[in-house]
Amino acid sequence: MTAAIISGKQVSEEIRIGIAQEVAELAKRGVKPGLAVILVGEDPGSQVYVRNKEKSCISLGFHSEVHKLDESTTQEELLALVAQLNVRDDIDGILVQLPLPKHIEEKAVIDAISVEKDVDGFHPVNVGNLVIGADSLLPCTPAGVIELIKRTGTGMAGKHAVVIGRSNIVGKPVSLLLQRENATVTMCHSRTANMQEISRQADILVVAIGRANFIDASYVKPGAVVIDVGMNRLDNGKLAGDVDYDSAKEVAGYITPVPGGVGPMTITMLMSNTLIAAKRRHGLE
Repeated sequence: MTAAIISGKQVSEEIRIGIAQEVAELAKRGVKPGLAVILVGEDPGSQVYVRNKEKSCISLGFHSEVHKLDESTTQEELLALVAQLNVRDDIDGILVQLPLPKHIEEKAVIDAISVEKDVDGFHPVNVGNLVIGADSLLPCTPAGVIELIKRTGTGMAGKHAVVIGRSNIVGKPVSLLLQRENATVTMCHSRTANMQEISRQADILVVAIGRANFIDASYVKPGAVVIDVGMNRLDNGKLAGDVDYDSAKEVAGYITPVPGGVGPMTITMLMSNTLIAAKRRHGLE
């Protein structure tokens, strides 16, 4: 058995068609969703992400702003910019590209973003609402993971989902979203003693550990849905996920490729969050 490929690119394009239609309807009412992205420093990976976000905004008809700040920007200067964006009526979403330079405290910056404009879903209030199951802007990558699983037609209720990795950005929130779908969730991490055995019990396996090709077929239950969140640059310059794709695809029922799996969904869910934020702010939801 060879797994069916879950194309994040295709799913992303389908979702963007719906977003573009909604943006066109909002335009008739004088509303244009606006996203402001702040980039501090010259991190190459961050620059690529920011360019892609800007392109997505423009293609969907959003108002887009990119604020590029020097590496030497102080925390106070960055917080002052966030405060300005918080009160601007033409900005519905604010995203501060991480990581930040070491002299800036990430938590202080995230906490300063208006909850209603926190389209990354990282503000403590949005995180708290996620934990208790209340309505909130959801973190983009975990929301994209859930959407990809749904597109396979796999019902999550009653299924055993295993999440490998416990980061605040992916592992923890995706486990909470899986529970919202009534899956039974087990979390594994670097201190888990019998990870391979637990992983092989998973009907749904989500991997986000940042170790290239670490999870091979021996970790995969036959027929499982495998979602690879990893994005690792190999010595030869190629990208690889956390899952050994060639091995795992011979056992899994569904699997995401890297690139072209979870990656495209992250920016698309960011666009979706910005649209939601715009509708809420203008009382149109």
